[in-house]
Formats: sequence, C-alpha cells, structure tokens
Amino acid sequence: MAKATFAQLLLDRAGDHHAGLRFEDETYTWAETVRAAGARARMLRELRPGPGDRPPHVGVLLDNVPEYVFWLGAAALAGATLVGVNPTRRGAELAADIRHTDCDLIVTDSAHAPLLDGHFAGPTLRVDDDAYAAALPDGAPGPADAAPGDRLLLLFTSGSTGRPKAVICSQGRLADIARRSAMMGLGRDSVTYCAMPLFHGNAIMANVAMAAHAGATIALRRRFSASGFLDDVRRYGVTYFNYVGRALAYVLATPERPDDADNTLQAAFGTEASARDMARFAERFGCRIIEGYGSSEGAISLHRTPDTPPDALGVPHTGRKVAILDPDTGAECPRARFGPDGALLNPDEAIGEIVGLDAGAAFEGYYNDPDADAERVRGGAYWSGDLGYRDAAGFFYFAGRGTDRLRVDSENFAAAPVERILSRWDPVVMCAVYPVPDPRTGDQVMAALELDGRPFDPGAFAAFLAAQPDLGAKWAPRFVRLVRSMPLTATGKVDKRPLRRAHWQTGDPVWWRPGRDLAYRPLERAHAAALRAEFAAHGRTHVLTAL
Repeated sequence: MAKATFAQLLLDRAGDHHAGLRFEDETYTWAETVRAAGARARMLRELRPGPGDRPPHVGVLLDNVPEYVFWLGAAALAGATLVGVNPTRRGAELAADIRHTDCDLIVTDSAHAPLLDGHFAGPTLRVDDDAYAAALPDGAPGPADAAPGDRLLLLFTSGSTGRPKAVICSQGRLADIARRSAMMGLGRDSVTYCAMPLFHGNAIMANVAMAAHAGATIALRRRFSASGFLDDVRRYGVTYFNYVGRALAYVLATPERPDDADNTLQAAFGTEASARDMARFAERFGCRIIEGYGSSEGAISLHRTPDTPPDALGVPHTGRKVAILDPDTGAECPRARFGPDGALLNPDEAIGEIVGLDAGAAFEGYYNDPDADAERVRGGAYWSGDLGYRDAAGFFYFAGRGTDRLRVDSENFAAAPVERILSRWDPVVMCAVYPVPDPRTGDQVMAALELDGRPFDPGAFAAFLAAQPDLGAKWAPRFVRLVRSMPLTATGKVDKRPLRRAHWQTGDPVWWRPGRDLAYRPLERAHAAALRAEFAAHGRTHVLTAL
C-alpha cells in the first residue's frame, strides 16, 4: 500500500456533505471546506511567492478561525509549507521566527497585522479585507501537487540557546497521524473541539488531522476560554477535545454547577495535566482522559496504561525503545527508588534525559538547523532534552527540563531572550532566569536580580516589563529573587544550579505576582506555606526536591 499524503486525505472529503467545520454561527461541510482550501491553493499558485527553487513557505498569523484550516488545506493541496507563526512572540523574536523559516507570504488579519510592522517586508494577505475575498478563485479543488515526503508543516519549539527551531512535519507523517483517529475513539458522528492554538502541533495533529480522517465535525474556538468551555461543549455537541498543560486546571477553576456532567463529552486527549486534575475533570464532566507524553518532533511517545501510577507519564508504545540516560556518559541511569511518602530517594543517580533509542528515524529534523539536529539525534537515538526517571516496574516520570529551558502554560521558550530583556532595566547589574516548578504542571518563570544598590521598586519593574515590545506573553517572571551577588562558576559564568535548587524557598527577599497582572508583592512565609500545600494537593511535592 503506497504511503498516503494529507492532501489526498482531504481530497477524499471533496464530495462529503457532512458538517466538517463549525465556528461561531458559521458551518461548512467537508465539501465546502475542501473547496475553500482548493481556492486558496490556486491563489497561491497564481501568486507564486518565493524564490522558485522550492515550494513556497506560507506563514499563518491568525487565531483559530476557519481561514487557518482553509490555508492548512491549501498548503497541502499546493505542495507548499505552512509555517505556524506564534502570535505570543513579539518584536525581534517574532521577526527571527519569520526570517528563520523563510516565510515568502504571511496570511493574517487586521488584528494581527500590526505585529508584523517593521519585521516582515514581504507580501501579506489580510483575510478580513474585501479585496481578499474578491480575489479568491472559484471552482473544484483540482489535483494535489504533493508527495508523501514533501514538507507540509513547520511547527516552532524552543531550545536551550534561544535560537528558534522549527520542527518539520511531512505530508506522509501527518497522514499517518491522522489515521490514528480510531485510537482516540473518533468516528463519523464525533465532534472535536479545537480551542488550543493551531500554530501548535497538538491542535493540528491531535484534532484537525484526525477529524479529517474520520469525517468528524471540528468545532473551532478563536481562543481558549475556560469560562466558555462547557457552553461550547453543549452548543456544538462536543464529544472529544485536545488540551495541553494547564487547560484542564483553568476549566476546573470555574464555578462548579450541579449539571456539569450533563454534556456530550466522551474523551479528552492531551499532555502535562496533573494526576489530580485529570481525576477531578473526569469525575466532574463525566468523560475519559487520555494522557500521553510526546512532542511535535514525534520521536518519543509514552502512554498511560490502567496500572500507570498517578504521577507517571506511562510506558512506551509497543515496539518502541525509550530509556533514561546520563547525558554526560550515555549510560542508562539506575531505576528510581521511593520512600514511604512517595518521595524520590535517589534523584542524583536516577534522573537523566529521556531518550528514544530507536526514534532517530522518526524525527524528520528541524528546518535549516543542522546544529540542532545534531544536538537531538546522536547515534541513531533522539535525545529529548527533557529530564525524567524510571521506576522498577518500567514506568517513566517527568522531572523537568534543562537549566535554560522553560515551559509555561505549554509554551516552550529559552531563558536567554528573557534575560536580555531584564538586563535592560537600569538598576540591573546581573540577572538570571530559570524555571521553577508549577504546582500543577510545567514551569513558572523565576528571575534572580543583582541590583546596583537601589532598592527594588515593584511598580517601576512592572512598568518596565509592560513597556517591552518583545516580551513574550508568558515571559514575565512569576517570582523575583533579589541577590546581593550572583552565584558564579569558576570561569565567571552565572551558576543557576543553586538558584534552581532553592527556587522561592530562600533567605533572600523574594517578590511574586500571585495573579496574571503585573503586580508584585513580597512573598511572605504564609504565601510560601500555601504554595507548598498546593504542591502537596496535586501530588507534586517531589518536584521541589528533584531540582
């Protein structure tokens, strides 16, 4: 059987009059969705952006709106590459993403277009302009100009150096992922809810592609809203949704109602939710939670089994080989040992890097980044950059990320760009940015600041942050530690290890912002005690001692 393409999967829906896409008050059948994708594919062929020696790279800078799905289909049908441009990036960082992926054309709208000012000089299409609608050609989608190995997607991640890395996903790989729809219980009558951002692999791979294969209906939400979640589920008759990180926690934080379980939900698939949140969500909303470990690179995949411990990631899929290796020696780390209270007793020897021993071939590489490829794939194995440990029964656990990588609300980014911004603040002599654990999942941003003798002014610091055009939406520090002198290595470099080990439990003054606003206040003993209790409530006390 010949390897399929995602383009052919879409063409198989060209005569399908079942509802394919719903958004607010709009509904498109699959036939209409494929026709709209075909029109944009023809527009792309007529525009012919790019140098001509490769298929065009189309950046999409939009919320979750139908046009995003149409342009995903257009790229597939035209044999082009879609670049998911992250709208939470700003300034020079956004410009670097666009430049690195060689975007020839950017599809956006009037709300997002200002982000491009001074950062992209190429052609743009604004999907809410009347001229755009008038220029769209009509007619059947026509044949696809695509082969299984053609590059279809570039999905951004972040590395320890701060350089943007764009993960390659081919037509064939996305088609293979789409065929896993039955594993998620998706069928013709399913309604998938897509509120996670489409520039992220989770939304395309774990929702849109699978729904297309199953002929299910996709219900799009412009941006995720915890307060609007249950109303949307009932409005569209949602049976399945995908999530990342703290999404479940945000929904659980909404006021509970007696009829919460009176809904159509059947299953949810995602990563990085805490065991407590998964159990509470399943009970409150009457659905099944399918939790896994994976990435846009596709090189390592772990899944939970019925006997998986609550805090574990799970085990590798059948036939896949995954290990915990010492990144310095390459040797396999000893298995984890636990105390009566569940605390990890041997973190120094048990924690290593999560490595896919046979996954090098599955990873299709980073775009235009051979150094990053070499960092990840060594000796045919894929080194994830994630830290973990493995128990005697073979279950894997997540222990964090490398010193200079952070993952906040499922957004990956590096510390160096944040440090560069903080160093602009006039009182700063030296700064260090590093991840500290979040009570539920992932990381929070902490910054250590060595000042020039002036007292820390929380209002001035917040005003400074608010004025930085390139400060990412997730980058503002949650905690700020004021150090008299920065810890240094023997070579004069900042040593973050003692900072991370102490996190916010230190004798130095620590300021924090408990909410989303840029409003800092002293972290008092009562606040620290409440934080520790929150870690305990979510079964994550061990991460405070595994740094």
